[in-house]
Amino acid sequence: MGVKEEMNTTLLIMAAGIGSRFGGGIKQLEPVGLSGEIIMDYSIHDAIVAGFNKIVFVIRKDIEADFRERIGDRVEKICRDRGVETAYAFQSLTEVPGTVPEGRTKPWGTGQAVLAAKAVVHEPFMVINADDYYGKEAFVKMHEWLCEEHKDNAYAMAGFILKNTLSDNGGVTRGICKVEEGHSHITDVVETSDIRKSETGATVDGVEIDPESYVSMNMWGLPVAFMDVLEDGFKSFFETEVMVNPLKAEYLLPTIIGGMLRNGACTVRVLETKDKWFGVTYKEDKAAVVESFKELIRNGVYGEELYGDL
Repeated sequence: MGVKEEMNTTLLIMAAGIGSRFGGGIKQLEPVGLSGEIIMDYSIHDAIVAGFNKIVFVIRKDIEADFRERIGDRVEKICRDRGVETAYAFQSLTEVPGTVPEGRTKPWGTGQAVLAAKAVVHEPFMVINADDYYGKEAFVKMHEWLCEEHKDNAYAMAGFILKNTLSDNGGVTRGICKVEEGHSHITDVVETSDIRKSETGATVDGVEIDPESYVSMNMWGLPVAFMDVLEDGFKSFFETEVMVNPLKAEYLLPTIIGGMLRNGACTVRVLETKDKWFGVTYKEDKAAVVESFKELIRNGVYGEELYGDL
């Protein structure tokens, strides 16, 4: 694969799930760093270090003012001073190719979140969750992959090891991946709920599963052409899934890409990372996450002033 010169690359952060009132209980905005940094700060830092030159926040319109005050304005200045562009996109319950079912309050899912950014994403991009810490390695590998020439149906996924993504305090949802021989590409990804840590590794509904499995943490490398795939797929989703389950059907990235894999409509390269995931899935997770960041700082992975090395 050839390398594109002076490649522009975007980090798309899915942050529309943040609550409408900031403060106590909003897990995405819980301070975890020495100077009050939130998990998203570390992702933005690692993306800039890796070479990404545009950050897109996908949020809801009703939290825009609060989001800008708490995070956006500060990050925009940091990015502006370093030549990194920032943009906003808005996920909405009513931006749909049909009629919103009566009584529907649940967001439409990660597929619609990414689609919401179609107007502001014009370059290869990486998708992440706002409230997950992914580690530096995945950002570097993903940026390198995005800067190569690929077909429009060639995607990439940061492949985390399941045992490195579990919580001590309860079950988690992960996209469990099947990989081809040689482990370079995945052949399927299945969104799996309530995966729990066990003495021997991990279980689902009390059944042991392989703790060394690759899992998706919604860190995807995608071409601009994927936006058209999402748009067409969202119309089909509305005509089928929403008709069957109008109040709870979700348009989810692992489900979308998993379906494409089963139909031979795309390829997904695995970019393995050994880094350990951190996240505040449960309020009891916070203390361990704070301590984990302190350890990373003690080990020199980050400076006490997070953005001081940019």
